[in-house]
Amino acid sequence: MDPLQILIVNGPNLNLLGRREPNAYGTETLATVEARVQTVAAELGCQIDFRQHNHEGVLVDWIQEAGERHDGVVLNPGALTHYSYAIRDAVAAIAPTPVVEVHVSNVHAREPFRHDSVVSAVAAGIIVGWGTLGYELALRGLVAKLSAS
Repeated sequence: MDPLQILIVNGPNLNLLGRREPNAYGTETLATVEARVQTVAAELGCQIDFRQHNHEGVLVDWIQEAGERHDGVVLNPGALTHYSYAIRDAVAAIAPTPVVEVHVSNVHAREPFRHDSVVSAVAAGIIVGWGTLGYELALRGLVAKLSAS
C-alpha cells in the first residue's frame, strides 16, 4: 500500500513564525515546525509536502492541486481564515479530500475579528490554540481519519 500523501499549507505571515508576536505565536520557526512534523509523518508512515506562501491565489492553486495529488490537507490559512471565500471554496471544491484547519493561537481569546472563520464550515476538523503542536495533532487526526476510511 502506498503511503498517504498529505499537503500542509501555510498562509500569509507564517513565514515569520518565531519572530512575529511571540506572545501569541511562540518562538518556534516554521522550519522547526516542518522538521517536527516530518518526524511525526515518518512515525505514521505518511509523506508530507510542507508549503508556505503569502499570496491567496497560490494557496488556492495548491489546495485545488491537493484534490488530485494528495489524500488530505492540513491548512493554516492565517489571516485569510476570516474573509477568503476563495480559499473556503477551494476547500469545498476538493471534497471528499479532508482538510484540517489549524491555528497556532487561540483565535477565540483574541480580537473579535479573529473569532470567525469562513473555512471552518467546510473543514473536516479544526485545531485551535495548541501552539505549533496543533500541526502534529492535525496530522495525527487526519491520518487516523484517512486510515479508518
